[in-house]
Amino acid sequence: MGSCLSAETRSPTPGSPCSPGFGVKKRKNSKKRLGSRNSSFDSRRDDPLHRVPGRMYLNGASEAACIFTQQGKKGPNQDAMVVWENFGSRTDTVFCGVFDGHGPYGHMVAKRVRDNLPLKLSAYWEAIVPINSASNINNSEDASFVSAEEEPSANNNSEESQSDLFQTLKDAFLKAFKVMDRELKFHKSVDCFCSGTTAVTLIKQGEYLVVGNVGDSRAVMGTRNGENALVAVQLTVDLKPNLPAEAERIKKCRGRVFALRDEPEVCRVWLPNCDSPGLAMARAFGDFCLKDFGLISVPDVSFRRLTEQDEFIVLASDGIWDVLSNEEVVAIVASAPSRSSAARALVESAVRAWRYKYPTSKVDDCAAVCLYLHSNDTNVISSASSISKLEDDDDASEPSGLGRSSTVRTGKEIALDESEAEKLIKEEDIEPGTEYSALEGVARVNTLLNLPRFVPGK
Repeated sequence: MGSCLSAETRSPTPGSPCSPGFGVKKRKNSKKRLGSRNSSFDSRRDDPLHRVPGRMYLNGASEAACIFTQQGKKGPNQDAMVVWENFGSRTDTVFCGVFDGHGPYGHMVAKRVRDNLPLKLSAYWEAIVPINSASNINNSEDASFVSAEEEPSANNNSEESQSDLFQTLKDAFLKAFKVMDRELKFHKSVDCFCSGTTAVTLIKQGEYLVVGNVGDSRAVMGTRNGENALVAVQLTVDLKPNLPAEAERIKKCRGRVFALRDEPEVCRVWLPNCDSPGLAMARAFGDFCLKDFGLISVPDVSFRRLTEQDEFIVLASDGIWDVLSNEEVVAIVASAPSRSSAARALVESAVRAWRYKYPTSKVDDCAAVCLYLHSNDTNVISSASSISKLEDDDDASEPSGLGRSSTVRTGKEIALDESEAEKLIKEEDIEPGTEYSALEGVARVNTLLNLPRFVPGK
């Protein structure tokens, strides 16, 4: 289902704390500033970051990956994606990410996170593990990533080395996500009060994989089982408000979690005394109206050591997962005519599924990244520079969704140690800027809900 609910579904009582304008002073030229399409954020076409070799953020393909997005029927395309090869100046490393924005300015938030989160992650990783020692990681049997299913090593020194490595990389993800969210809060050109984005990201270095996830976008891997059959392995948890651990945290912070009568399968997060904004996820970047009431941007971080049986990884927004199962996604990617066309084939399959399963609903924005784990000598892959590109404003067309797919892990099995995350967050220095107050939030939520872009489903 979409991320936020509009005022069309829930109308506040006149004079109540949820009514527009309650307790809030109008800011001069605020609409012009917040909605301006000529802001510095939107006009960074000449930013050197957009010309970094090995970095794809528009529809295209390379030898190792392909990416594709298609706009839905709800307004601007709020999905963003990136593949960055030779990430952090490491020749054996690639970063991938898919970001699904929501709210009035969700498209701006998603692109902001897409452009800046990888830089922060690289900086923190570099501070912990210098580039000149990266080769030592891959050549050391003691310093290897292992999946949660693997048996621990009998060697105590090996266990300690693995634990230390896990913790350093987890800290890099936690710090990068924390700082990214803090910068969004004080960003002058993008209003993130009632807008935000998910983020499903990964770093693959050699045979090792680390995944960081916030929200309900998802990562799934195609791998071979004992009978050499291709199967789907879900790498992330959809961080929805109905997960027990997520719901408990939100309720402890006075946030409310419940589903509307006309969509009982979709739990949402609401303010304590107002039926808004109705966010359909428990973690997200931005959405500062709910950050005092249980919503967090702390990623769920997991690790895995890849094997020869692992063939590819798919990162995608919920526009894909709402209408296609993990198994269907893996089958579509595996049967694509070429590696360079797999992401497009997946998105187009999702759009067709939307039209078939939900003919009366608006198709959601869809974005997919397909990362191949082994070299391919049979298919001829087009380079990113030779593939046709969409404009960053996304003028493409097509629908978006609702639907449900099961997750592999439960809330209790999430790898993130929340106590460590909370400790990191508490260490955050207070930066200058205007803090959002809860009272201001109640009114601003409803003011923004009346904007045309803020519609059910996103």
